[in-house]
Amino acid sequence: MDADLYLTIGLILLVFSLPAIASALTDGRPPRLASLVLLIGGTLLVVALTTKPGGYTFGEIPDVLFRVIGRYTG
Repeated sequence: MDADLYLTIGLILLVFSLPAIASALTDGRPPRLASLVLLIGGTLLVVALTTKPGGYTFGEIPDVLFRVIGRYTG
C-alpha cells in the first residue's frame, strides 16, 4: 500500500469516528469502538505523512483523495 491510500483510509476513518464519538457521549455510553477507529485513522494519517517524501500540503489532499478513489472504483 502506498502513502496516498493510507492517507485516504485514515481520513475516512477519522471522519466516520467523530459522529460516533459524539453519539456515544450524548447517550451516556463510553465511546470504545469509536475511539479505537479514531486511533487507527490517526495512525494511518501519521504513517502517510511520514512515508511520503516532502509530505502533503492542504491543496494536495483533495487531488489525492479523488485519485485514490478513482483508482479503485473504475
